Amino acid sequence: MDETARVPIAIAGVSHHTANVTALEAFRFSGEPEFLEAARGHFPGAILLQTCNRVEVLVEGTEDELRTFLTGQGRSGFFVHQGTGALRHLFSLASGIDSMIVGEDQIIGQLRKALSDAQEAGTAGTFLELCINKAIHVGIEVRRRTSINRGSVSVGSAAVQLAEAEIGSLEGRHILVVGSGEMGLLVAQALAAKKLTAMYVANRTYGRAVILADKIGGKAVRMSELYHYITLSDVVISCTSAPHPVIHRQDLGRAMKDRCWPVEGHPRPLILIDIAQPRDVEEGADTVDGVRLFTIDNLRSVNEQTMSSRKAEAERAHAFVEEELQIFLRHMNRKNADAALAALHTWAEGVRSRERDRALSRLGNADPRTIEIVDDLTRVLSKKLLTDATFSIRASAEDGDLASAEALLLALTQGERIRNDPVKRD
Repeated sequence: MDETARVPIAIAGVSHHTANVTALEAFRFSGEPEFLEAARGHFPGAILLQTCNRVEVLVEGTEDELRTFLTGQGRSGFFVHQGTGALRHLFSLASGIDSMIVGEDQIIGQLRKALSDAQEAGTAGTFLELCINKAIHVGIEVRRRTSINRGSVSVGSAAVQLAEAEIGSLEGRHILVVGSGEMGLLVAQALAAKKLTAMYVANRTYGRAVILADKIGGKAVRMSELYHYITLSDVVISCTSAPHPVIHRQDLGRAMKDRCWPVEGHPRPLILIDIAQPRDVEEGADTVDGVRLFTIDNLRSVNEQTMSSRKAEAERAHAFVEEELQIFLRHMNRKNADAALAALHTWAEGVRSRERDRALSRLGNADPRTIEIVDDLTRVLSKKLLTDATFSIRASAEDGDLASAEALLLALTQGERIRNDPVKRD
């Protein structure tokens, strides 16, 4: 049984499981609309999901087709799932099981945005829309039925936990958040309860920095003042969506000189956490005296700590994902059976109509009542004779055995022999 024929999708990409920050950055597609436009020429549907710890491409097509396409795009070292395996991965992803921070909620919004971007580009495709929407439903239900998202469940809140682990209590500290998008909001919300002396919010668009700062009782900062506030801060968490670094090594070096202890001549330590993708902090910044730089790679330890408390919930989530996967597959297979059943009933109606007309012709000038009785008789006979065949074809299709369903159809409509060879299954 060809699993890909049943579920004609494939997913490929890299994630925190197999790639570090550098590999993720190298795999990332800077021009998403251009990428989707290129994919349009190869697949009936294509969706691109890019987050801070994964880049994945979902297409309506086969593993080989997707592998060839991505290789042509200059990408390598990626995983590939196809058929039912691709669906299972998608459902697990939406459920937070596959996330770096197990149970995180942001993936739901990220999947919705990826679908919306593909719809806008005209590459979503009806079948992929169905798969993504089902995955989102599964993800929402997992969080409703389990406690997998209890506690610190975002990259933003994990970054705050990391800062706390490195510097001790954040009470009385000065923190600078660079970026006021979704991730910046999550970081700021996690910091709001830490009894900080000051929280600064910097953003390229000053008005957005003001909005976020007002929400959490912080101070908005213009990007032109960035290094001044780095000088004042104990921790900097950067999470912009800029396509290039916003914190540069040389400028950071000058800022750190203003943090020097009067006697020792060394700057006060600065915790710098870069959770952007692509990275906000220029390479080599960690060589600046006093700077302790952390990236997404360092958040893995936070996940390991929280995962132990969520292990039972993750197992429950896995079980629910499998249940929903089987339901979805039965639904898909039932739809596949509809075409076969339509062909069967069309053939039967042709036979019934022909034999009814032949019988009426033999009766001669039959009255309307006789015509009605003959028509009803042939219709009922046809329906009853097909009942068991309809059940068998539908049952075979729902079990994923489309080969048997097709063999039954051909045996009934064309008189083909049903082979007794064992059905090969994946």
